Amino acid sequence: MVDVIGLMFWLLFFIIILWPQLQLRSIQSARMNLIKRLEGKLGYRVITLIHRQESIGFFNIPIYRYIDIEDSEAVLRAIRTTPPDKPIALILHTPGGLVLAASQIAEALNRHPSKKIVIIPHYAMSGGTLIALAANEIWMDPNAVLGPLDPQLTRGNVSYPAPSILKAVKEKDVENVSDEFLVLADIAEKAVKQTKEIVVSLVKDNLGEDRANEIADLLVGGKWTHDYPITAEKAKMMGLPVKIGIPDDVYELMELYPQAHARRPGVEFIPHPTSPLPRQKG
Repeated sequence: MVDVIGLMFWLLFFIIILWPQLQLRSIQSARMNLIKRLEGKLGYRVITLIHRQESIGFFNIPIYRYIDIEDSEAVLRAIRTTPPDKPIALILHTPGGLVLAASQIAEALNRHPSKKIVIIPHYAMSGGTLIALAANEIWMDPNAVLGPLDPQLTRGNVSYPAPSILKAVKEKDVENVSDEFLVLADIAEKAVKQTKEIVVSLVKDNLGEDRANEIADLLVGGKWTHDYPITAEKAKMMGLPVKIGIPDDVYELMELYPQAHARRPGVEFIPHPTSPLPRQKG
């Protein structure tokens, strides 16, 4: 009897240990199958950049948190290993992030010689919007949103929009502004200028330089608060290459990312073999 109880204990123990791994493998397999299906239907290389966190647990009791993460380097690798004549579809769901990482991804996507589309099922705010601007087409759910690109500067535990800092300094006499805040205003001015330059470089080929400058002023210049939702219709009216409506398979894929609490992206793509470098003679 004691041996039976001990055997049951160890069996239950191993099930508890292995069950989260089996759940994880199952959900990863389901994602890969959906990505393959999308690639077949679209004829594009499909990459996902999704900020979500998962809890995998026994009987839905979270044992540990598992965040399926590869950072921006993984996206750059996915773009780099895509053949030049293969179009890319990037499924994007993110509240934003570091300008450096977002601009790296956007520039890499922009340089890819074949067609690029970004698919937004729910939202791509801040840095996500910057990445979307690199696409030839932005496919959005009718209720999906983009967001402004005004840089945010931190002072202590508080973040301030760079355009608001510049406005505050402009409206006050220099004598009434602290040296620290004047330095912050100088950084804010640089941040606004640099972000506008990135936006213009991403959209000028599609929209022309004049329109690109108008869009940069609108997105970066502080017209809206940082969390203002730019709807698909509004983005289309701005002149962005928005197509309203996304494939049903994308909604099914998002169901496989059941929670939305992560601060870092989940990046997934089907690896493509790279061609060996030609041997040099001599």
